[in-house]
Amino acid sequence: MSVERALYGGQTASSDGPVRRVTVNDLAAAKERGERWPMITCYDALTAGLFDESGIPVLLVGDSAANVVYGYDSTLPVTVDELIPLARAVVRGSSRAMVVADQASTAQALETSARFMKEAGAHAVKLEGGARVLPQVEALTAAGIPVMAHLGLTPQSVHTMGGYRVQGRGEAGQVLLQDAKALQAAGAFAVVLELVPADLADMVTRSLAIPTVGIGAGATTDGQVLVWQDMAGLTPGKPPKFVKQYANLRSVLGDAVSTWASEVVAGTYPDAEHEYH
Repeated sequence: MSVERALYGGQTASSDGPVRRVTVNDLAAAKERGERWPMITCYDALTAGLFDESGIPVLLVGDSAANVVYGYDSTLPVTVDELIPLARAVVRGSSRAMVVADQASTAQALETSARFMKEAGAHAVKLEGGARVLPQVEALTAAGIPVMAHLGLTPQSVHTMGGYRVQGRGEAGQVLLQDAKALQAAGAFAVVLELVPADLADMVTRSLAIPTVGIGAGATTDGQVLVWQDMAGLTPGKPPKFVKQYANLRSVLGDAVSTWASEVVAGTYPDAEHEYH
């Protein structure tokens, strides 16, 4: 079954009427049917359209934009003002995927989430943290803003976690499980599990009625998410262990631009085929 048919309960988006966006209810129904689905990061209209056409049901305007778009060394410096234009572009470029925006500030979660919804047209926000963010999750859901929670490695709190390392081993796993249950009770419609042991992610997935989305969390979560530049081999350097590269776009793009530049220098581009007469 295709990704599109899975999320739409066995039918394509346009089979019984106009194309519509994937909803929280679609994801919940997929969980009930035992169907897995992909979520991928996205930051511009062009790739949003491509991913949308490929049937990706959820596009995440992640705080990873700090690295891959703005060139920061970490995700910590990125601001809401920097993410909103990206979210707006992704919404404009897509027609059926749910667009989730990373909520980088918990202190003003309601205000900034409302901005993502109103100014960018996002359909949900993602909020990092466990028990400490329960009041914000409750407030957001009470205001009608769908919340995707995020546990395990939470990049906005990486310094308090001792760096980029696996979370939830030993007794910490029970804390994470309880946080996941509490977030579900607070109204979250899904939980991202990042860099946690596969057996813990499996336990959390089986314990929740809402979907889980894994990134470095094994194969049994309901969904999987990757940064698209990592997945497609555009990011330089060795990728994290959990990343499987499905292409080598860095090499392809590098070769293309080098060939074009060489033809410009040699005077062979543009040739007659690419001139107007």
